Amino acid sequence: MTAASSLPAEVTGAVDALGPWFHNLHLPGEVQTAPDHALGDFPRNKWLVIEPHVPDDLQGWTVLDVGCNAGFYSFELARRGATVHAIDLDEHYLRQARWAAEQLELADRVTFEKLPIYQLAQRPQRYDLVWFMGVLYHLRYPLLGLDIVARKTRRLMMFQTMTIPGEESFMPPDDVPLDQRRMLCDPAWPTMAFIERRVAGDPTNWWAANPSCVEAMLRSSGMRLVTRPAHEVYLCEPGANDGLGIGHLKEDEYLAATQFSPRT
Repeated sequence: MTAASSLPAEVTGAVDALGPWFHNLHLPGEVQTAPDHALGDFPRNKWLVIEPHVPDDLQGWTVLDVGCNAGFYSFELARRGATVHAIDLDEHYLRQARWAAEQLELADRVTFEKLPIYQLAQRPQRYDLVWFMGVLYHLRYPLLGLDIVARKTRRLMMFQTMTIPGEESFMPPDDVPLDQRRMLCDPAWPTMAFIERRVAGDPTNWWAANPSCVEAMLRSSGMRLVTRPAHEVYLCEPGANDGLGIGHLKEDEYLAATQFSPRT
């Protein structure tokens, strides 16, 4: 057996040793990391819906992939020319991602780091594209996490989060009189459900927002909705204005929460 013909067996052995995998990566030699994934060819099946909304040419773009897992999206964006900084908290996934980057010959375009999202507030870097999918509902402090990531976004953010079923969209009034709070019970009112225990057996699934709440949180963090490429997926850009005149209050709270010193 030649070295070339033994390659798939060697790769398959490494895949097994690094398992279990949540991302089904397609590797050289037609090897897949999770071919029997419960969600099908995941996340490639989701990427095929989203990718028409991503610029074809990302040469010169910097990308932040938050919660990168085994790196599927990082690799796809790197293939379009981007330089990607990918972060996750799970060293198991990061080991998979670093190994896969070598197999795919993308290690020179993608760097992986174990980093909590909140520590991004202490770093000055901003990115042309922020990939923020499948993370928000795992955060104990979701709006703080979104505020931090929004400040890192120079051009575009691709955002996804678990939601409450329903598609109602609602723009709240600028002010709700104290004696008219019943409107907060409207099913379309921006609402986020707190999950005290588990969803799908995962104790870190803390939140499920309705679509109105997702859009409201994005606006509140300074993002403008461009389009919705898929269910629960939102493509945004910086630019939402603080029409309520409380920007200074939000800024003060952000700085206190992150212990971040404002620019001088």
